[in-house]
Amino acid sequence: MSSNIKEQGEQQVSMKFVTLVSIVAALGGLLFGFDTAVVSGAVGFMKERFSLSEFEVGWAVSSLIIGCIVGALSTGVLSEKFGRKKILITAAILFIIGSIGSAIPDTFSGFIIARIIGGIGIGITSTLCPLYNAEIAPAKYRGRLVALNQLATVTGIFLVYFVNLWISGLGDDAWDVSTAWRWMFGFGIIPGVLFLVLLFFVPESPRWLIKQGRAAQSLPILLRIHGEELAKQEVLDIKESFKQENGSFRQLFSPAVRLALIVGVGLAILQQVTGINAVMYYAPEIFKQTGAGTNAALIQTILVGLINFLFTILAIWLIDKVGRKVLLLIGSSAMTICLAVIGMAFQTGHASGPLVLIFILIYVAAFAVSLGPVVWVVISEIFPNRIRGIATSIASMALWAADYVVSQAFPPMLTSAGPAITFWIFGLMSLITFVFTWRVIPETKGKSLEDMESLWAPKKA
Repeated sequence: MSSNIKEQGEQQVSMKFVTLVSIVAALGGLLFGFDTAVVSGAVGFMKERFSLSEFEVGWAVSSLIIGCIVGALSTGVLSEKFGRKKILITAAILFIIGSIGSAIPDTFSGFIIARIIGGIGIGITSTLCPLYNAEIAPAKYRGRLVALNQLATVTGIFLVYFVNLWISGLGDDAWDVSTAWRWMFGFGIIPGVLFLVLLFFVPESPRWLIKQGRAAQSLPILLRIHGEELAKQEVLDIKESFKQENGSFRQLFSPAVRLALIVGVGLAILQQVTGINAVMYYAPEIFKQTGAGTNAALIQTILVGLINFLFTILAIWLIDKVGRKVLLLIGSSAMTICLAVIGMAFQTGHASGPLVLIFILIYVAAFAVSLGPVVWVVISEIFPNRIRGIATSIASMALWAADYVVSQAFPPMLTSAGPAITFWIFGLMSLITFVFTWRVIPETKGKSLEDMESLWAPKKA
């Protein structure tokens, strides 16, 4: 009886510790959401301040993504060499520098440089925070703790809509053009500094420490997570997983890892080409296509952000209950139907009513409960220990590259092909996501990170 009480007490203490650590790491997601969305409220004022062309407006939005690609690509090698914690601290510093630099420039070129610097920090956190959470969390709760990163991301997106609205209301039109956009970007310093300070209170990844031959330093961390008996077994299991050749780029293409890389990169790309960031970045323009006025379009955009936030919370509750694969199948099928209906509404001239808004909200809800958080969870957990950092970095880079392509292609697609064809293309991508998930993706719910190796081992005849 007393031993059961002790075990329950250890579990409560460990979960409190793991949750606290995961929340701190997930603040990186808040920076991610804030920085990707803040430009939507600022770019109109910047266009007037710097007399920007349409191409330069697009560059103001997408320059951050270029930095994200660089950050994501470099994360694997750097985090394997210097550790997860040090690179996250570096990312926080880069984000703060980017926020300050974006707020003070007198030239458009200076703004772009600052955005790229901040983007490098975002690319690092978007890759490393889910990976760090996965390496800290017990298998039973890993899905929801890694998904905290996505909740923080959508929280950042949702909050920044109100921050932008508040700042733009502090002065007249001339003040907005000269100053408001500076305060919008500068506001990012607050979460950046908070993230930086809290990082000094979290431990290094125990799996990274063991890989570096520092098992003695990892044991106290694992004891706080698992309790004494499980912690010692965890050390042995992790050591066993590292007995094979240390991670290298050559190993990424070995038979045991190649399929995992295809799944990780494929899911990362599919998350973006189903059109979610086209909707999130350009929601006001989409709603204007339905005949909504500027104010109505902005209100509908906030509604999109609210739905995204609420259904991400639902995903965190479901992901360790029903599993990753089930959520992906349900979400991608619902997205396919919604996008087909939206395209049909534009094609048949019925876009002016509430139909498009309703199905965009359902589409966003389906994404938020599936591809939004689940993709980040899957690419943080499916790779073997010895190459997880490098492989996750490649998958994250593919995601950001796809985001850049969709973000740049969406406005001309909307103009040249029209909204119907554009949304049908996204619908086709959602259908491909369903088939890809059904045929290729394994269920990883409840499996330890050390068990992931067996998922990709060649089947014996």
